[in-house]
Amino acid sequence: MTAEQIIATLKTLVDDGKVLTDATDLDTYGKDWTKIYPPRPVAIVFPKSTAQVQALVKFANEHQVALVPSGGRTGLSAGAVAANGEVVVAFDYMNQILEFSASDRSVTCQAGVVTEQLQKFAEEKDLYYPVDFASAGSSQLGGNLSTNAGGIKVIRYGMSRDWVAGLKVVTGKGDILELNRGLAKNNTGYDLRHLFIGAEGTLGFITEATMKLCRKPDDLTVLVLGLNDLTNTMDVLQTFQKQIDLTAYEFFSHQAMQHVLAHGQVQAPFDTEAPYYALLEFEAVSEQVMEDAMGLFEQCMESGWVLDGVISQSETQARNLWQLRERISESIAPRTPYKNDLSVVVSKVPGFLQEIDAVVTEHYPDFEIIWFGHIGDGNLHLNILKPDDLAKEDFFEKCKQVNTWVFDIVKRYQGSVSAEHGVGMTKKDYLHYTRSEQEIAYMRAIKQVFDPNGVINPGKIFD
Repeated sequence: MTAEQIIATLKTLVDDGKVLTDATDLDTYGKDWTKIYPPRPVAIVFPKSTAQVQALVKFANEHQVALVPSGGRTGLSAGAVAANGEVVVAFDYMNQILEFSASDRSVTCQAGVVTEQLQKFAEEKDLYYPVDFASAGSSQLGGNLSTNAGGIKVIRYGMSRDWVAGLKVVTGKGDILELNRGLAKNNTGYDLRHLFIGAEGTLGFITEATMKLCRKPDDLTVLVLGLNDLTNTMDVLQTFQKQIDLTAYEFFSHQAMQHVLAHGQVQAPFDTEAPYYALLEFEAVSEQVMEDAMGLFEQCMESGWVLDGVISQSETQARNLWQLRERISESIAPRTPYKNDLSVVVSKVPGFLQEIDAVVTEHYPDFEIIWFGHIGDGNLHLNILKPDDLAKEDFFEKCKQVNTWVFDIVKRYQGSVSAEHGVGMTKKDYLHYTRSEQEIAYMRAIKQVFDPNGVINPGKIFD
């Protein structure tokens, strides 16, 4: 079919005015936060129901038209980039919260519900949706589930996968499946919802999700510590976890904090400078918990692991301390950072980070390295900033070599080349560093079952 024929047919499959072809819209909806692949979609289509999504998939199969899902477009692996004339299926209009059950502590949402929208709904019901990250104000639930997003609370609450009670999906063949239907117990064979979670939209489209909620945490308190050495991150973590259930354990380097402070709007937590910082969050539900926390802080100081620290005395101060961590990405964005989202088991983090830092510094001493991440679950964000005198194209070419060095270390540590943002297009050439040939073969076979004609998000995860 020609582009004109595709566009004409799309207009018959969705509500009036829900097909966009303007150049600005194609650019906006055809990409995510990655800047490597220029978007080249043929059209953007906005379904409003599962039935319309099904009609789009059946049309795609009949005419061999490729479809790319688009949520909040906050991913960093080009999983939502339409670079080869695909039709983008955007879920912005499928943004309704459909059903709530207080007894089940669950809520059924359409895929386009924004993370923060779900969090606020839960709060109105005196409950809590704990999956949280800096992009909560724009990321959509369908995209979160398609990448099994984690974020800042994984140490206590787990990944997105852990909160899914049921899914409604349209497979790559155009079938509608209702998976698990919100059941807490359902031992009747394969649990197919877990194939779609983390599949990056390559098996079909998630259109609805039933999400579990939990009680709201009480008196969340934040402690920011200046660490003497990277290995002290593990000393502090082990010490606190013996007595206190942490809801978050984040870290960032001195260089990362310097960029945040220079960016403005955030003040240094204390005068002492440290090579690394840890941010701990916990529920101060009683005076005893606060006394325990202060005692542990003093113990870490006496052991020489911590140089200085501050503990929040109010919700406002806690939010302000979080800004030290959450504003890192926006503060370094003008420097065209090369980003890598890596993970290893928690105990191996210090050695893993130090090896990567050393190999990059050895080969490219003029590259500034910014480290931060969810160290409590082993997830590190490596950011290398482009030197001012280096062209963007040359910088990205050098970073391809960095990938090889970094992923060799990842493989040796039996870690993951993508902890949170999926494989997409940016990581598919490196999938074998984390997955065996046999695993990849099984993944290809699963793709063939659900999307035999290869029309759903082709070219993502593997070719």
